Amino acid sequence: MPRSSVANRTAASQSEVAVTQRDVDAHLPLTPLSFQILLALVDGERHGYGIMKEIERRTEGRMTPATGPLYLAAQRLLETGLIAESDKRPAPELDDQRRRYYKLTDFGRRVAAAEAKRMASLLEVAFDKRLVDGRVTVSNEEGVTA
Repeated sequence: MPRSSVANRTAASQSEVAVTQRDVDAHLPLTPLSFQILLALVDGERHGYGIMKEIERRTEGRMTPATGPLYLAAQRLLETGLIAESDKRPAPELDDQRRRYYKLTDFGRRVAAAEAKRMASLLEVAFDKRLVDGRVTVSNEEGVTA
């Protein structure tokens, strides 16, 4: 293969990575509700009510999204490609056909990870300024603790 072809392909792939990172960054910061929805979908597909209950459970009731704002946020996440509707459904006797099931997209996972890192860096500043007692351990993608 000619050397210029390899160089062009390498430059193109580096350019694609840069554009993708810009795309991720363009979605930050997420609203608290949008971030909570993405977190609820990290573990698997859920319908709207299931997302709502997971948010309530995980936040120990400190966040109880109403259905209107939840579905509006889900619609925005759908439109921006962070989540998608799932084709998988439970057995008919366990399902309600009116339910819409959602799943996290790969892009949505990347945006959620970037938001978590952004928030972790803010929390680090709060610790440094002694606004919060104690320390939170954050691991990066390689599992290295910072």
